[in-house]
Amino acid sequence: MSAILAMLREWFESLRARVMDLLRPYLKLAAERIDPWIAQGRSRYDKLEPRERILVQIAAGLLGIILAYNLIYSPIVDLSSGLGDKIVQRQRDLAEVRRLAATYAQLKADLASAEKHTVPLGKDFSLFSVVEASMTKSVGRDKIGSIAPGSDRKLSDGFTEYSVQLKLANISLAQLVDALYGINSLSMPIGVSNIRIQRRTQDTHSYDVDLTCVALAKNN
Repeated sequence: MSAILAMLREWFESLRARVMDLLRPYLKLAAERIDPWIAQGRSRYDKLEPRERILVQIAAGLLGIILAYNLIYSPIVDLSSGLGDKIVQRQRDLAEVRRLAATYAQLKADLASAEKHTVPLGKDFSLFSVVEASMTKSVGRDKIGSIAPGSDRKLSDGFTEYSVQLKLANISLAQLVDALYGINSLSMPIGVSNIRIQRRTQDTHSYDVDLTCVALAKNN
């Protein structure tokens, strides 16, 4: 490793020497052209009064400060500010990426949960038959005023929502509770998306109920 460093150092020294050899004529020419101006300026400076010399020194100091500010300090500050802005922007980009990753993970978890709460899709499954059997068991066939399958609704992410609309006639609150409990207690995920309860005028202790049962199935 030390041998390689030595070789590199020797190469850089040789390169520096060649560059200086190339620039030496131009530097000499520039010095020859500038020297008369420097000599002339020094001569004029020597002829100035002490007070005038102080003013020239102050002006030269101010000029040096201005040049140092514009050529050294200001570029460094601008570079530092630019780097700071880039760091802040990268931090914002990283936070946005983390937020999107968290959102994706949550959506993925929600999708997996939704897939677990779906009914089997196939000819062997009928939401109409399942709901009809549950209502017949909980309130009796004579309490089912009407029952009809609703229109299937295609959802995003490859899911289809099936529905059944039914009317229950002349039932008590206890029978309504049994009917809803029977739906929620089924082995497959079937829910009630809409329900309307109306008291009967002939018997204030009986009710007519319209409800919609729904189930979610994943498309093959």
